[in-house]
Amino acid sequence: MDWYTIVKFLHVVSAVLWVGGGFVLFLLGLLAERAGKIEDKLQALRASGLLGGRFFAPMSMLTLIFGLIMCGFWVGFSELWIVIGLAGYATTFSIGMLVFKPTGERMGAMVAKEGVTPAVLAIGQRMMSWARFDYAVMLVIIADMVLKPTINDIGILAGMVLVMAAGAALALGGSRQMVPSAA
Repeated sequence: MDWYTIVKFLHVVSAVLWVGGGFVLFLLGLLAERAGKIEDKLQALRASGLLGGRFFAPMSMLTLIFGLIMCGFWVGFSELWIVIGLAGYATTFSIGMLVFKPTGERMGAMVAKEGVTPAVLAIGQRMMSWARFDYAVMLVIIADMVLKPTINDIGILAGMVLVMAAGAALALGGSRQMVPSAA
């Protein structure tokens, strides 16, 4: 076994833990939202906040570091799929640091001070909207890493653009207010 294979393995494992773990939390929140179960949704949001800095951020950084090592020593940085992957990473990392982290902290403080209020639920709904877009970006990154498109792969690139547009549409369209259920 060579060093490239070891670094590639570590890159993939950290990416699976980062993206897969986050997707499970997103799915739990989505299922709770659709069922109208506010407490379950808040629990998923709390878990996201708790794991964000302790698990997701380190896994995303390890994914980046191992990817940069592979590019620096073996692959290079000039391929289109590398540029798309780095742009996607920058996008999802920015969403995490500029939206999820501060919003989760603000929600936690609001719940501790005032309990679950309509304002907290509205903030949680906005976070779910951002999560829809974030996972569209992650899907594009995964497709990019597997398919490794070049400028000539118009169908793949068009598909990536459509996934991003669908993610943006779901994010904008998923902003309906979650109301407490009677159950």
